[in-house]
Amino acid sequence: MNVPLSREFDYLPPKAGALPAPGCRVLVPFGRRQQVGLVLGHANESALPAGKLRHCDAAIDKSALLDANDLKLIRFTSDYYHHPIGEVVAAALPAFLRQGKPLHPTVETITISDMAGSVDIEALAKRAPRQAELLEYLLDAGGNGVAATRLTEELPNWRRAATGLFEKGYITRFEARADDFDETLTSSAAEQLTLNDDQGTALAVLRGSDTFGAYLIDGVTGSGKTEVYLQRMQDFIEQGKQVLVLAPEIGLTPQLVARLRNRLGIEPALLHSGLSDIERLAAWRAARSGAARLLVGTRSAIFTPLKNPGLIIVDEEHDHSFKQQEGLRYSARDLAIVRAKQLDIPVILGTATPTLELLQHCRDGNYKHLHLPIRAGGAEPPTMHLVDTVRMPATDGISEPLGDAIDNHLKAGGQALIFLNRRGFAPTLICASCGHIAGCERCDSRLTVHARSNQLRCHHCGACRPLDTSCGECGEIVKPLGEGTERLEETLRLRFPGHAIMRVDSDSTQKKGAIHDVLEQATQGDADILVGTQMLSKGHHFPNLTLVGIVNADQGLFGTDFRSAERLAQSIVQVAGRAGRESRRGDVLIQTAFPDHPFWSTLIEGGYGRVAEEALAEREATRWPPFTRLALIRAAAHRHGDALEFLELARRRVADKADDTLRILGPVDAPMARKAGRYRAQLLLQSGDRQKLHTLLRELRPALEQEPMARRVRWSIDVDPIELF
Repeated sequence: MNVPLSREFDYLPPKAGALPAPGCRVLVPFGRRQQVGLVLGHANESALPAGKLRHCDAAIDKSALLDANDLKLIRFTSDYYHHPIGEVVAAALPAFLRQGKPLHPTVETITISDMAGSVDIEALAKRAPRQAELLEYLLDAGGNGVAATRLTEELPNWRRAATGLFEKGYITRFEARADDFDETLTSSAAEQLTLNDDQGTALAVLRGSDTFGAYLIDGVTGSGKTEVYLQRMQDFIEQGKQVLVLAPEIGLTPQLVARLRNRLGIEPALLHSGLSDIERLAAWRAARSGAARLLVGTRSAIFTPLKNPGLIIVDEEHDHSFKQQEGLRYSARDLAIVRAKQLDIPVILGTATPTLELLQHCRDGNYKHLHLPIRAGGAEPPTMHLVDTVRMPATDGISEPLGDAIDNHLKAGGQALIFLNRRGFAPTLICASCGHIAGCERCDSRLTVHARSNQLRCHHCGACRPLDTSCGECGEIVKPLGEGTERLEETLRLRFPGHAIMRVDSDSTQKKGAIHDVLEQATQGDADILVGTQMLSKGHHFPNLTLVGIVNADQGLFGTDFRSAERLAQSIVQVAGRAGRESRRGDVLIQTAFPDHPFWSTLIEGGYGRVAEEALAEREATRWPPFTRLALIRAAAHRHGDALEFLELARRRVADKADDTLRILGPVDAPMARKAGRYRAQLLLQSGDRQKLHTLLRELRPALEQEPMARRVRWSIDVDPIELF
């Protein structure tokens, strides 16, 4: 059951019918309610007295939804991340199945009646435009009808318009079985590209075994990692095996899916949060039955059952999006390796900026390190230049050298990308007289100015209010301070009139399909200047892009997290890699107030490899990951003292059983101590012995669940955290 308790529950089988097999769903009484549960196994005895055991009410499935390998992955995830197994099961199942609905549900479908063809649409539009819009949509769809869920996506207020059409007899509704996934394409697969020597060597190594092995493809941006993936994927697809590809974000999937579809000649099944529940379930069914040989998804797709598994690929393995940050805090990248080992199939992890954890695994001989050091097709790597913003200050984010470079590249027919990982107009609204800064009432955070919507928004809790026109403290004039992508866009429009400028961030791509449309326009060259956040830095290929400007590179230069240098280097290398991927060499201008900082010489002269090498040496000397293991216990409460008191209980329980291999840091307030109205604190456990750390956590979680204090706090255990502050 989807309950936050670290235990399994014993039930007797239903009084009638066959014994449900492991992997089947059952309806069970739980307290005063009825819950959907999953059978994890059978036993001949129970710790509960026979008189207290209750029968399952009914079996939902006649045969198992999940096989032994799927259940093994669920158990591993629960054990390793110390998370209630019922919530892990819930994460592994599509929403419809969690709700107890059948594997092949019926859906409400709306269709036209025989009378609809005689309706004068133009006349109807004058009287009832919404009815005319809906009727015309259904007429275009034909006699098979349209699912109500799809209508809601396309015409959000369609039900109000439908009432009149139902009464007139122009449309009708019926229940239809949900569509199955169809991977067939009419087009044939495209020809394979010729590999260069490095790509050929990497592919030969990958083809050396069809059994388990973890392979890191460490290739510079534009080196042709995807082509190596494709040729190895084709090997397995031709054998009738399935390939699972994990991408970090939905925004990456359109270009990736188009390339996979064109090259392999089959339609990939998609699994990500942008789909409707019906669409996700159809893809999940197709993976489980083997009907889909190619699956592309974001992190939750790692739990998808596979009938004939052959290969798992994790694209952009360094990306933080693979780590879930709420609830079940799992790493899809790490689970991909675990799952591949359980299934005895290879796993490929590709990136231009490998995480230090994977590099150390390669050093230790656990993973195979494959290098692609040059760009495919003879393209040259971009050249990097620093712009000293102390000597050449930036005006509204753009220095003169960067402005001149944009102008020169546009005149030469190139495209420019201006990168700032901060959305909104400005990060701060400040009073010019008393210095008061507009802050969030629910968080220890400043409110961000959003000029387009005339709002102040908190990017942590989502709170928003109208933009202040005067200071709430002294009544004097207030002004935005700093830059966000919205302000950069406005600045560039004023400076480069007549040029197409496109902003790409989570504010500008909220509508369904917006990110796909924007990236398609950018790829086709419809935008002269792209302005955006990290959404633009991840794996996209813009043929005409020749200049990248990084506006505020100093954001990560003095970070307090031990991963700051690694993350800053990854961010810069990834966004810089968008430039000059075709015939013309790209330029990268990095604006910094600290051009003499040693980080810059290390990165520019030695590349990401040198940064990683120095960071690994520093981590080993200071005993931080990957040379030790971490677990972070977080607590949040409405009262400040409750969070700290709960973590102090946890600290004492751990300290009583700790040895010299364990270091306990805290409890302390989180750097943002208050978020969304709750006070937050944290306790960090650091150990050189992974097994002993997990033994402690295995005893700690059920003990904390029994603490009366646990009812007053929200708490979690984060194993291998990627965010400490």
